[in-house]
Amino acid sequence: MASTTPRGQAINQPNQKNTRLTGIQIAATGSYAPEVVVSNSDLTQLGCDEEWIVQRTGILERRHCPPEQATSDLAFLAGRACLEKAGVEAGELDMIIVATMTPDHFTPSTAAIVQHLLGCDAVAFDLNAACSGFVYSLLTAAQFIKTGSCEKILVIGADAMSRVIDPQDEKTYPLFGDAAGAVLLVRDPQESGAENRGILANRMGTVGELGHLISVPGSCSRMPASQQVLTDRMQFLKMDGRPVFKWAVRTIPAVVNETLDLASLKIDDIDVLLFHQANMRIIEAALADTDIPRDKVFTNLQRYGNTSAASIPLLLDEAVEQNICTLESTLLMCGFGAGLTWGSCIYQG
Repeated sequence: MASTTPRGQAINQPNQKNTRLTGIQIAATGSYAPEVVVSNSDLTQLGCDEEWIVQRTGILERRHCPPEQATSDLAFLAGRACLEKAGVEAGELDMIIVATMTPDHFTPSTAAIVQHLLGCDAVAFDLNAACSGFVYSLLTAAQFIKTGSCEKILVIGADAMSRVIDPQDEKTYPLFGDAAGAVLLVRDPQESGAENRGILANRMGTVGELGHLISVPGSCSRMPASQQVLTDRMQFLKMDGRPVFKWAVRTIPAVVNETLDLASLKIDDIDVLLFHQANMRIIEAALADTDIPRDKVFTNLQRYGNTSAASIPLLLDEAVEQNICTLESTLLMCGFGAGLTWGSCIYQG
């Protein structure tokens, strides 16, 4: 196998014996981003430096929800677009999973609201693994289909990050945007060869001891909403960027390497790599010492910024729409972020 990193860092996680989840297929994709475009120049009024944003992140613009939109609205529109492409009615769904760290409410779940908006009775729940949330949700959905308990599952990654980032934080505020992406996961209708299609390998991990590096401290059970929380601006996301950067740069190549090993594949066997769109410098630094062809790494963060759980499904939908790949391609998806969490899988359509 062609090495993806000369340093050979291992991810210290429990042995995951069965990493294949075959016999499942992505039947369609969909996405939605708010119409409000916020350019770097728009942020200068908040004291942000346009040149710094581009040099340090690669982001040119991002989308923000208007006041009347919430995460469930983004998720619903992405999910509806996905179902329309698949030619599937919402009533055919067995389950809806919404990956998000910015739910409409503590309860009901964002997925329950989406279920109501779609007009169906599918089981619905949220999953919070922040920027790794879509990969976690995809693998969770695949388990339900693999065991035979579900046939059709709508998996949505959606976040309204503009609602939890601090306009007074000049370094963090420019990084994030709002969007949603969705996939319809189904049992492979083709019996012949089904065991060679689906998720060929997956890896997930959590580094809870570093969770404090990205957090929203206030307004939950540890620090309930209060005037002091508002005064200290603890309802907003806090991020210690430098150690997060170092962790991500070290983690991405190692996770890619391990996932390829588990699938007995080489990097040449992958058609397109879909990394969480956090920061262009993170992606470039992570790939600096690898042999991954850059033309296999599709990006769109220039236009959307970091959309957390929406990042990978939004990227996938655009890659399909732009003929960068098809749903029959071999794809490697890798998410990483708050928790700290990471998740990777190789999907063969």
